[in-house]
Amino acid sequence: MKDILTKKNVKRLLVLLTVVALAVVLTGCASNGKPEPVSHTSGSWWNRWVIYYMSTFLLWLSKLVGNNYGWAIIIFTIIVRLILYPLSAIQIKSTTKMQKIQPEIDALRKKYPGSDTESRTLLSQETNKLYKEAGINPYAGCLPLIIQLPVMYALYGAIWQTPQLQTGHFMWMDLGKPDPYFIMPILSMVLTFISTYISQLSTPKESQTMSTKIMTYGMAIMVGVMGIYFQSAIVVYWVISNLFQVVQTFILQNPIKYRREQEEKERQERERKRQLRRTYKRLRRRK
Repeated sequence: MKDILTKKNVKRLLVLLTVVALAVVLTGCASNGKPEPVSHTSGSWWNRWVIYYMSTFLLWLSKLVGNNYGWAIIIFTIIVRLILYPLSAIQIKSTTKMQKIQPEIDALRKKYPGSDTESRTLLSQETNKLYKEAGINPYAGCLPLIIQLPVMYALYGAIWQTPQLQTGHFMWMDLGKPDPYFIMPILSMVLTFISTYISQLSTPKESQTMSTKIMTYGMAIMVGVMGIYFQSAIVVYWVISNLFQVVQTFILQNPIKYRREQEEKERQERERKRQLRRTYKRLRRRK
């Protein structure tokens, strides 16, 4: 249990629970009958200042691309991801630093293996001290995703309360309805898995636990299941966002190159130890 409830996994669980809560809220909104078109005089501040202006912006984007609302959502998604790019860069930089000190964190866990309060407190204090010395914010990784949650909620509201978006078409989909062929939900699930998987390629194998793998598959499955019931426009947002994430990870981090470098270092270390063993055996024979 203590392997599952690490700080990293607790953050992932909190994000998952937030997404589930958002899904429940959105599903509840969808069952309230025909919505009233949003306007600058709509009742709540959220409708007046967030949903209305997002709806206006999406309609403006659609005019630029021949009143194609699907392309408007794709362009909107890219704009959001570009705005979040500096935060994502900080996130990846923080993750890279954490990977470098992972052996020290693993050593601390071996030093304080107990599940009692004193051991857990000492482990937490020593880990936080290590983070501080390395200049790491362990919560930076969740920031881009958490910021996207209100964006997704506002996008849902804009589609739900804008007649043009509610009845818009894109390829085989009605943007205001779920994908009838489940193509987008499957794509969202696959790309969510890929984006999570490649981000973990930079993590040393010895630091990857079963709980990490469960979270990787669990997040992808959850996104895929929600995509079956959500409006196609939301799922298009997820697909493009995750595709952007994959490209961004290779630009900022290139985990495959990092994994090859780590494997080369491990090979060199094995070779060094092998040479030491050979030298030790030769010295023993001479005696």
